[in-house]
Order: sequence, then structure tokens, then C-alpha cells
Amino acid sequence: MDEIEVFGFPVPDSGPLFFTALAFHIVAGLTCVACGPGAALSRKGAVGHRRFGRIYLWSLGVVFASMTVLSVIRWRENAHLFAIGSFAFTVGLIGYLNRRRQPYLHVTGMGLSYVALLTGFYVDNGANLPLWDRLPTWSYWVLPSLIGLPLIFRAVMRRTGGPRGLPSFRRPRRRCSS
Repeated sequence: MDEIEVFGFPVPDSGPLFFTALAFHIVAGLTCVACGPGAALSRKGAVGHRRFGRIYLWSLGVVFASMTVLSVIRWRENAHLFAIGSFAFTVGLIGYLNRRRQPYLHVTGMGLSYVALLTGFYVDNGANLPLWDRLPTWSYWVLPSLIGLPLIFRAVMRRTGGPRGLPSFRRPRRRCSS
């Protein structure tokens, strides 16, 4: 299949539907990349946090929908990206739906969706990016998690008040009766 170059990136020449979906995918992905940190760094519950979070989730939905179209057109080349994108959208939706009930699920879901979003981007484009093109292929899969997971853990600890705010999987201690 032929390729063309768009802004220095090789893009498969797979027809007008592919290019249309790709255009939506890029715009929505950039919106996610901008709004994710906007929500994470703003005061929880504030108007800005809610606005950034909603825009992030809607954009993630567009990334998922456009990625589905791109994957159907080029399944053999994009099946792994479909899996990453499905995971990102699923955990993002779980995080969003738990924004009021279970803060640890909210933080974890939204954070994992951002890590998965970046993982998909680097797996697909890392070899064409300055500096990233010098890294081994496995690093595209691992580095977003190595950076993101400790940040998510820290955010969960801060948001839930530490281990007491997390669900306990230990048996409760018996009280001695005297």
C-alpha cells in the first residue's frame, strides 16, 4: 500500500474515509492531550476541572470512534491500537461514571485512560518522533506507564486520604474483650 507524508509523518494512502477519520482522530487526540492535564491540575470539583474532564471524555469518545474506523479499514496493521484505544475509552468511562461515588476509581480510570492514550500514540508514531526515534520499540509500550502509574498512585493517595480511603481487602482486626 502506498504512503504519503503529512507534516513529516508517513500516512497510508487508504482512501478518503481513512483520511477523514484520521483528521477527526488527530484533532480529538490533541484535545485529549491538552485537556487531560488541565483536569488533573485544576482544583477538584471546580468549574475548570469539570469542564476539562467533560471535554476530555467527549474527545476520547471521538478518538475511540475514529480509531475504530481506522482499525476496520486497516485491521491487520491497527488491531493492537484498537485494543489500546478500547482500553483507554473503557477505563475513562469507568472513571467518569465514578466521579462522585468512588474517587479512587475516578482518578484511576481517568489517569489510566490518559496513559493508554499516550501509549497508543507513541506505539504508532514513536519511530517518527525526534528523540523517541532513538529509543527501542519496547519503550513506546512501557515509558508512558512508568511515568504515569506513579503519578496516578500519588493522586489516588492524595484524593482518598491515603490507604484508609481505599477499599480494604484485609480482614478487620478482632477487638479483645476484657
